[in-house]
Amino acid sequence: MSHSAAASAATLARVPSLRIDLQALSLGGEPVLHPLSLAPTPRAWTAVVGPNGAGKSTLLRAMAGLLPFVGSLTLDGRPWSSWPSRERARHIAWLGQNETTAEDLTAFDVVMLGRLPHQPWLAPASAADHVAVQLAMRQTQSWDWRHRPLGRLSGGERQRVLLARALAVHAGLTLMDEPLAHLDPPHQSDWVQLVRERVSDGGAIVSVLHELNIAMQADRLVVMADGRIVHQGVPHDPATHAALQQVFQHRLLILQVQGRWIAINA
Repeated sequence: MSHSAAASAATLARVPSLRIDLQALSLGGEPVLHPLSLAPTPRAWTAVVGPNGAGKSTLLRAMAGLLPFVGSLTLDGRPWSSWPSRERARHIAWLGQNETTAEDLTAFDVVMLGRLPHQPWLAPASAADHVAVQLAMRQTQSWDWRHRPLGRLSGGERQRVLLARALAVHAGLTLMDEPLAHLDPPHQSDWVQLVRERVSDGGAIVSVLHELNIAMQADRLVVMADGRIVHQGVPHDPATHAALQQVFQHRLLILQVQGRWIAINA
């Protein structure tokens, strides 16, 4: 593989300016989200946290343009709908919760789907595409089973393949809904390292997480409850701790241990 192809595959897209100004979002006739605004911070990892039913996943899906709502979604100041879908997909990568895809596709082919926004219509995968896929699969430690069908992988193996697909896009902004599902603690730690590397390379990450102690390692926290954003701030801010205490009904103790903030049951 040429050095230029490898360099091209490893270059992230510029981080786009994404902003959602939402007035209301309903599912099945029931209001789920209420007025809120959010613009992910460039070159940072933002974690969205809150109790079950807070609207975290719904918000992330709305930000990915996957759900209709009353309000506006802009990308670099332009309405979301004015962007060609392929161009949007080059700038924003998506990892959804409990995603499904063809079970007979090999893990390699699933990850290659992340390169579709970079390929001309019906064109074969380029050398840069192959480099990007191999890099992403090695980063997620899924390269060894690249020839196995997705349907023959365990839940954790499958999740690492889907994560590799999102990484292979090399988008400037990646939205991840419960990316740690089915991952054991060592691979959760690997995910944090991947996120840190992506941010160091100039990218931005927004993740919905139930694992509060991992979320506390993010650069910024978005705290939600009852379909609203109740606080945005850095994890070490006392105001952030107060917001977490509030939404979790004061059932948490937030402590600093060896320089890291953690939350335990009160």
